[in-house]
Amino acid sequence: MRSTYSGSKVCTPVLTNTTQLRPLNILNDLLTVADLVEACFADSLDAEGRGYIQQMRRAGNDSHFLRWATMAMETVSMPLSGYVWEKNGEVVGNVSLVPFKREGKRIYLIANIAVHPDYRRKGIGRALTITAMQHARQRHAQAIWLHTRDDNPAAAALYISLGFRERARRTTWLAAPMCNLSLNGAGITITPRQARDWPQQEAWLQRLYPEELAWYQPISWLSFRPGLWPSLYRFFLEYETRQWAAWAGGQLLGVLAWQPTSGHADRLWAAAAPEGGAPALTALLRHARRALTWRPNLALDFPANQADEAIRSAGFQPRRTLIWMQADATDELDNRR
Repeated sequence: MRSTYSGSKVCTPVLTNTTQLRPLNILNDLLTVADLVEACFADSLDAEGRGYIQQMRRAGNDSHFLRWATMAMETVSMPLSGYVWEKNGEVVGNVSLVPFKREGKRIYLIANIAVHPDYRRKGIGRALTITAMQHARQRHAQAIWLHTRDDNPAAAALYISLGFRERARRTTWLAAPMCNLSLNGAGITITPRQARDWPQQEAWLQRLYPEELAWYQPISWLSFRPGLWPSLYRFFLEYETRQWAAWAGGQLLGVLAWQPTSGHADRLWAAAAPEGGAPALTALLRHARRALTWRPNLALDFPANQADEAIRSAGFQPRRTLIWMQADATDELDNRR
């Protein structure tokens, strides 16, 4: 249950009566919250979102998990704590809180902000978000984050009014492998990644996968680095990684790494030159689709509005674009109610 389904169906009017807002009861509310999230996002659920809801329902029916969760909710990076809005005994609103730790800092992700369609435009989403922010601050969070889809401007406006500021936009792209795919290399040569390619690959990765999001999307640098110790690390942990380099005119223009996952799509990490790297990125992605035919799907997370045409030319389609927003963990909310 590590992943969280992103998005929000909320509005901004101020709610004056919050007597129906209470903490999530993990023993009793999990199945109801799963139904609520599914109802709120039925028009935008993808395979990952449906899988997340199935995980919630399995967990809600697992007594051993529920007992463990009541003790672990503030120490593990899963959506085990949060708040619900209850009306006439029915849960009609939800917000989840997911704690993370990075270099000794406590970070909270606010997620799964959902309000039943019959109860929108009453300020419930705003009240839930404010309460979640207060929860994080009372527990001495160093940072508070959330994300919302870029096609939900109402939610983004609400979060801005509460002090959140956009920090990044990232698009997730998906494609299926294809054994007879033409490489259409445009003068690009694809080779296995060599040790000499690593310094440039690392610099590109640091630019494309920023440190400020590493608490949520960490890069396992040992899985990419050349050398004996990284090789032993991958061997003993059975951490499979394949990497390819793109060259043209004796110049390295891009590197692509592949790592299998247990989810519905394997992970690709792209590193390409900011100038002239688009054809190399296309060639690398097409090569990966042809080389990994036994895998189900391939996913690439990339900065939004960067190299979109190059990625589309490789046969990838955008699944969603998330706006990542951060609030000051020491700010006060009283004047925003």
